[in-house]
Amino acid sequence: MARILIAEDEPDMAMGLRDNLQFEGHEVIEAADGEAALKAALEQRPDLILLDIMMPKMDGLEVCRRVRQAGSRVPIVMLTAKGQEIDIVRGLEAGADDYVTKPFNVRELLARLKAALRRGGIGEGVSKVVRIGEATVDLVTGKVERGEATATLGHFEARILKMLVENAEQPVERNALLDEIWGLHGFPANRTVDNHIVSLRRKIEPDPKQPKHIVTVHSIGYKFVP
Repeated sequence: MARILIAEDEPDMAMGLRDNLQFEGHEVIEAADGEAALKAALEQRPDLILLDIMMPKMDGLEVCRRVRQAGSRVPIVMLTAKGQEIDIVRGLEAGADDYVTKPFNVRELLARLKAALRRGGIGEGVSKVVRIGEATVDLVTGKVERGEATATLGHFEARILKMLVENAEQPVERNALLDEIWGLHGFPANRTVDNHIVSLRRKIEPDPKQPKHIVTVHSIGYKFVP
């Protein structure tokens, strides 16, 4: 099973996460502040990081940025307070792959972690490098180049983009994205896909508020327009 770093400063929350992950057979590393989390992430090389945004010494967003700056592509799942969508989007922009809002359903948390650990599946059936308007996107490395600006897609952002590109000009339902990418079949539709789309647009679209390539299809989902 996987080695998972839990970066959480609330003792009861950390204990609950540890117990559930160990019950699933995972090895757990713990850090109670941001500095310890960054040190553990870089030195102990976990397979996945479960990272709280609000932590002492260094917040989770900065930890995420520094892990990515160090060149690590380890899956990072952020923990954030319910309803704090601006923090969710900022986390995705910092390089996080996914997020879980507190309080969370344990089954959904485990499903998300399982999906985050399943890093393969990008690249089959679609070109590795995709040209989208002024941006060039490598769907394997997640690197986005637009002029002199660069960004990096999270794992799930790349998976979303891959599905949209494979179905160019055709609407893709939100629930289809949730089922295929997160394995969340049976869970109610939520803001998961929408928040990733917001972050994805900021990295790809010239004007994220008026997207030309990742277009909303009202009451259905999204479609890719080359």
